[in-house]
Amino acid sequence: MDRWPANVTRAICLSLLMVTILHSRLAHAWGDEGHRMINRLAILNLPADSPAFLRSDEALREVEYLGPEPDRWRSPAEPELVAAQAPEHFIDLELADALGPLPHHRLDFEARVFAAGERPEKIGLQPWQVDEVWERLKAALRAYRHMAAAGEDTRPVEQAVLFYAGWLGHYVGDGSQPLHTTVRYNGWVGPNPNGYTTAHTIHWEFEGPFVAANIRAAQVQPLIAPTQSLQGDIFDPYVAYLRKSATFVEQVYIFEKAGGFTGAGTPASRAFTAERLAAGAGMLRDLIYSAWLQSANPVAPHGSAQSTSK
Repeated sequence: MDRWPANVTRAICLSLLMVTILHSRLAHAWGDEGHRMINRLAILNLPADSPAFLRSDEALREVEYLGPEPDRWRSPAEPELVAAQAPEHFIDLELADALGPLPHHRLDFEARVFAAGERPEKIGLQPWQVDEVWERLKAALRAYRHMAAAGEDTRPVEQAVLFYAGWLGHYVGDGSQPLHTTVRYNGWVGPNPNGYTTAHTIHWEFEGPFVAANIRAAQVQPLIAPTQSLQGDIFDPYVAYLRKSATFVEQVYIFEKAGGFTGAGTPASRAFTAERLAAGAGMLRDLIYSAWLQSANPVAPHGSAQSTSK
C-alpha cells in the first residue's frame, strides 16, 4: 500500500493532536484583563510584614504582567507544551471525586486515574499545579531569607520570587472561575430540566468580553476578604477553595440564561463576577503571604542525612 510522505503524515498527526487538545479546553479563565486584575490586587493587599520588594512598584508591574502568562503557552507553535500544561488550568471535580479522596501528590492521582482506565488530561490537574508552584515560591523565599541574612545580593532571587508569584496567580485565578471546576465548563451536559445553554460559548462570554467591558479593580477591591495565614501543606485549603467555586457553577448558567453576561449584564451578574475575582485575589495574596511565613521554617538541606531524595 502506498504511504504518504513523512512530512505529510507528520503534519496530519500534528493537526489531529492540536484539534484534540484545543477541543478539550478552548477557553482561558478570566482573559487577560481578569488575570492581570487578580495578580495586581493580590500584591496591593499583601500585609505590611511581607518583604518590601514584594510590595514594590516593580513587583506590582511584574506580577500583574505574569497573570496571563500560562495562557501565552497555548500556541500551536509549541504543541508539546500545550499538551503538557493544558490540564493544569482546570479540574473536573465530578470526575476526580468519582475516583475517591484527592491525594496530595500529583503522581498518586495520575496513577489512580490510569488504573481506572482514564487519562489525567481529561480530568485536570489544577490543585497539584498550584501546590507545586506554591512550593517553588516558598523555596525561593527561603533562599531570599538566607541570602539577605548573609548580606548577599538578593536581586536574582527576588526576580525568581516575582516570577513564581505571578505564575502561581494564573492558576489561582483559574480556580476562582466556577467553570474551571466542572465537566459543564462550556455548555451544560447531562439532564437539563432548566434549559441551560449547551452552546460552547458561555465560558468565554462570561470571563472574557464581559469582564473586560464591565469589571474594574475598584469594584473588586472592597470584596477581598481579610488576610489569612495558611498553615502547613496548602493542598486541602486550596481544594476547599475550588469546591466553593464549584458551588457557583449553576449560578453562572442562571445568569447566562437571563442575559447576565450580554453587554453590561445586570447588577447581580456584575456583583457576582466581581466577587469571584475578589476570591481569586484574596486566595493568591494568602498563598504568597503564607509562603513567606512558612519560608522561615527550618528544613534539612538537600543531600543531608535527613533528606530522603536522591
